Amino acid sequence: MRTCTWAPTVFQGPQIVNRTATPASIPADRELRGLTSHLVQQYEQLGITDLLIAQRWWGSGTDIEGSSLDCLAMTAYFAAVTENINLVTAIHPGFFQPTSIAKWGATIDQLTGGRWSINVTSGWNMEEFDMYGIDQLDHDQRYRRSKEFIEVLNGCWTTPSFSHQGEFYKTSGLRLEPTPTNKLEIFQGGQSPAAMDMAASHSDWMFLNGGDLERIKTIVNQVRSRCEQTGRQVQFAMYAAPLCRPTDEEAWREIENMLEQVDQSLLSKRRQRLQAGAQGMWSVDDDALSSLDTNEGHASRLIGSPETILKRIREYQEIGISMLHLDARDRLFNEAVLPLLTDL
Repeated sequence: MRTCTWAPTVFQGPQIVNRTATPASIPADRELRGLTSHLVQQYEQLGITDLLIAQRWWGSGTDIEGSSLDCLAMTAYFAAVTENINLVTAIHPGFFQPTSIAKWGATIDQLTGGRWSINVTSGWNMEEFDMYGIDQLDHDQRYRRSKEFIEVLNGCWTTPSFSHQGEFYKTSGLRLEPTPTNKLEIFQGGQSPAAMDMAASHSDWMFLNGGDLERIKTIVNQVRSRCEQTGRQVQFAMYAAPLCRPTDEEAWREIENMLEQVDQSLLSKRRQRLQAGAQGMWSVDDDALSSLDTNEGHASRLIGSPETILKRIREYQEIGISMLHLDARDRLFNEAVLPLLTDL
C-alpha cells in the first residue's frame, strides 16, 4: 500500500466546522523554508511514499481551503530537501503549456533520480479560471484538453523529434534535452464519466475523493469496465482523513461534535461553488461526513481505534485501493497504523 499526503503549500483550511483558531498567515523567507522542509522531511521519516503538491490558484479560506504557494516553485524546493519521497505535482491544463511542463518535468526528473510524477487536474473552480484569464471550457471539453495535454507530454518524453497538431495544442519538431530517466507516471482526479474515460485511456492512477466502501467500489468497477475496452490498467488512490483514538467510541464522539458545529451557510456556499464546475465529486448531500473537509476525507471512515481503522483499510484494499492519500495530522494514526501499511 503506497501512502500520500498533501505538501505544505496551503496555510488556511476551510471553516465549515466552527473553530476558535484564527486563520493562519503564509510565512515567508527563512520561516517558510524551515517550516515546509521540516514537515516534508517528517513525512519521509514516517515512511510516506508520495507527496502531492497541489495548486489552489485562489481559495476563499472559508468554504474551501485558502490559496496555495505555486506548485512548480514548491516542487523544486521539495526536490532539494528530500531524498526518497515521490513528488506528484498538480498541473492544470490551460494554466500551463504541455511542452513547457515536459521540459520542466524532465529537469526535475533528472535532479531527483526519477522521483517526479504529474497529477493532471482538469479544474473545477471557475473563479480561478476567470481571475487568471484562462479559457474555462465546459466540463467535458476540459477533460478533452487534459487528454491532449497528456498526449503531448508523452510525445515530448518519448519521441526524439516530436510534432503535434491538435484541438488545443501544437508543436513542431520539439527536441527535449535533458531526456527523462524513466517513464512518466500520470495521476488524475475527477469522478465524472468524462474523468473515468480519461483514466481508462490516458492515466496510470486515479485520485478519488473519500467515500464509503460501496461508493468507492462502484467507481473502481466503472473505471475497470472502461479499461476492458482500452486494454489498460488503472490504479486507485483514495483520500482519507483519519481520526484515530484508543477506542471507537472516543473517535465517533469527536466526529459527532464536529458535525454539530458545521456552519450551514458556508456549506451552502461550497455547494454553489462546486455546482458551477464539478461533476461526480463532493457528494455533500449523500453523506453527512462529506461536509467536514473539501475532499470528503472523513467519509472514508478511517475513524476509531487502530484495529478498527486497519481492518477498514484492508477492506478498501480488497476492492482495489492501492494508495491512501492521507491527511497526515493524526498522531495516533501515524504511530499505530501508518507503519503497518507498508506490509499490506
